[in-house]
Amino acid sequence: MTTENYYLTLTCPNRPGIVAAVSTYIFELGGDIEEAQQFDDKASKRFFMRVSFSCSADSNTLRTGFVEIADRFDLTWDLRAVKDLKRVLIMASKLGHCLVDPLYRWRIGELPMLICGIVSNHPREVYSSIDFADIPFYHLPVTPETKPTQEAKPLEIVANSKVDMVILARYMQILSDDLSTKLSGRCINVHHSFLPSFKGAKPYHQAHARGIKLIGATAHFVTSDLDEGPIIEQDVTRVTHGDTPEDLVRKGRDLERTVLSRAFRYYLHDRVLINGATSVVFSD
Repeated sequence: MTTENYYLTLTCPNRPGIVAAVSTYIFELGGDIEEAQQFDDKASKRFFMRVSFSCSADSNTLRTGFVEIADRFDLTWDLRAVKDLKRVLIMASKLGHCLVDPLYRWRIGELPMLICGIVSNHPREVYSSIDFADIPFYHLPVTPETKPTQEAKPLEIVANSKVDMVILARYMQILSDDLSTKLSGRCINVHHSFLPSFKGAKPYHQAHARGIKLIGATAHFVTSDLDEGPIIEQDVTRVTHGDTPEDLVRKGRDLERTVLSRAFRYYLHDRVLINGATSVVFSD
C-alpha cells in the first residue's frame, strides 16, 4: 500500500477540541503525524495550525472525510499532497540576484516547485548569462501608455498556467491597485527595509548619508498598499561608518536574495498563513 505525505493547514475561531479532532481524524485513517505546529492569536481570537503527516489514504478520501470537522469548527483549510508541487510565476527586472538565487535553489531541489514562466519588462538578452533551461520567458515591456494593457498579460499567464504564487524577484515596476488586488494572497515581494524612511531612488545612498548602522530586507505579501502587506520574513546586518554606499548595496543584495528565498521556502512548504494585516509563519 502506497503512503503519501501531506500538508494540512487551517485557521478558525479558537475553541477547545480543534487539535484533538484533527489528530484523531488522521489517526483513525492510519496516518502518522510527523510535525504539528499551532498558534492561538489572543488578539484576533483565531487559531492557526499546520500538520505534516503521512497516510495511505488518498487525498480525495482525506478531504471528503475532513469536511465534517471543517464544518464543526468553521475552518478555512487546505490539504495538499507534498508531491503536488506548487506552480510559480517569477517576475524580474535587470537586477538578477533575486532571480538567480531561487533558480539555483530550485535546480538543487531546495525549492520544490514548478516554474510556469519568467516575466520581465526587459528582453531576454539582458539575461544572456542565466540558464533558464526550458522555462517559458515572457518579455512584457511597460510604459505609462501600455501599463494597463501589459498588466492584463501576467493575469492571463496566471490563469492559463494555473499559477499558485507570483514572486516579484526585484521586479522594478509598481503594480497597479487593480493588479495587486487580483493577486492578493498570491504574490510575494522583497525590498530593502528602510521604508518609509528612505523612499525613491538610491535608498542605500540616502541611508549612507544619514550614517545608518543597520540595513535589512523584508519579504511580504503584495497588497494595494505599497510595501505594506503581511510580512513573511526579514533580516538585518550591521554596517559601519567605514562602509561605502556600494558596500551597503552589496550587503543589501545578499539580504534581499536570502530573505526572499526563505520566505519562498516557507510558502512552498505551506508554512505561511495570512492573519489579517500580518502573517503566521511556522518556521522549520
